[in-house]
Amino acid sequence: MNKLIAIVIATAAVVGGGAFYGGMKYQQSKNSMSGFSRQNFQNLSQEQRQQLQANAGTAFQGGNRAAGQGFLTGEVLSKDAQSLTLKMQDGGSKIVFLSSSTTVSRTTEGSISDIEIGKQIMVAGKQNSDGSYVAQTIQER
Repeated sequence: MNKLIAIVIATAAVVGGGAFYGGMKYQQSKNSMSGFSRQNFQNLSQEQRQQLQANAGTAFQGGNRAAGQGFLTGEVLSKDAQSLTLKMQDGGSKIVFLSSSTTVSRTTEGSISDIEIGKQIMVAGKQNSDGSYVAQTIQER
């Protein structure tokens, strides 16, 4: 009887451990960063690193990538009543369109008139097919 209990416990431990290991491996295969070590990150170009970080940031937002959701951070180069142009860290620029529902956040509530050339801002919004964005929220940094 004791031998039977020991066999059942050992079998349960092996099956449970195998299931746990299999589940971990399955999750790693679903993770876009699986198998990605610090060594591999150091071997990437600056552009590849930025792309990887952008993709990771999008994934962090709850899967809104398919809906074109994203964040931008950059220096305001120009602005008018309908749009802003941001200078990105990589030296490029992005056009951000404003809408009547765009909100501007500060430590206190702000408005579009609070955005000034040369200030660092973060934009959350929907990306258009041409690479421009429609701002949902803007936050001064």
